[in-house]
Amino acid sequence: MPSAMEGSEGGEGEILRYEETEDDNISPTDLSELLKEGTKESHDRAENTQFVKDFLKGRIKKELFKLATAALYFTYSALEEEMDRNKDNPVFAPLYFPLELHRREALVKDLKYFYGEDWKEKIQCSEATQHYVDRIHHVGQHEPELLVAHAYTRYMGDLSGGQVLKKVAQRALKLPGTEEGVQFYIFDNISNAQQFKQLYRARMNALDLEKNTKERIVEEANQAFRFNMQVFDELDKIGRSLTEEAQDGGFPAHDGKGDLCKCPYYADKLGQAGAGCPYRAAVDLAQQPLVQLIVAACVAVAVMWYVM
Repeated sequence: MPSAMEGSEGGEGEILRYEETEDDNISPTDLSELLKEGTKESHDRAENTQFVKDFLKGRIKKELFKLATAALYFTYSALEEEMDRNKDNPVFAPLYFPLELHRREALVKDLKYFYGEDWKEKIQCSEATQHYVDRIHHVGQHEPELLVAHAYTRYMGDLSGGQVLKKVAQRALKLPGTEEGVQFYIFDNISNAQQFKQLYRARMNALDLEKNTKERIVEEANQAFRFNMQVFDELDKIGRSLTEEAQDGGFPAHDGKGDLCKCPYYADKLGQAGAGCPYRAAVDLAQQPLVQLIVAACVAVAVMWYVM
């Protein structure tokens, strides 16, 4: 296992240094092993959600990626608020690495890139994300030992598969090479992700926890995976409902204010685009055979004019 060198508490202003040693003291009863074995099934299910599979294939549109970034912002804001609250609590303190791990500020940069300086006015916490956030706050305030499960699930994933998602997003969304929009995936204060993960697991294993508490942490980690899968499913439904124009950023996600008819996605999703809705009226008109024939003729004439 790695051993910490200088700044081992990972506090502000300190850079954590670590060196790698052999993992020859791992026991099946160590928390890291219990979590690894106890969440395998949940991990596999999360990786096989449609949203994640599409993402890994590069089938992610900018509007949906923006919504996913907003969901992460609300999730990490809650998680890091509770981590700050429990930074001196012995059941969590050894895992407090704000300089190395905290993601909120990185997500703020990403949201500014995608939404502009007034990003706070353009995002809202979705239903599935709110359930996740509520659970994190409950755990942090009433069962802080279970906060270990949420930190483990999020940050260890970010340092592993998250690095693959970063590269996929940059290619699929044609993001600039200067890494705007993907700051979330960049850990400037971790020089070696693999060694840091080993250090983190060693810290988990050193926590003074009873067997029953370890079992509860494993169950909470599985619960965290379920919350993540619910967010993925929510995003997948939104992705299927968005028009191509909306997916490419032509229509912003509706913020729940104003006339729903003005938002194609919400009008269709909520079934509130009736006869009085201009958008629905335009869609209905466009579906008429005569209109389609006229449009086709106009397109043909335009093409002929262009090539002449």
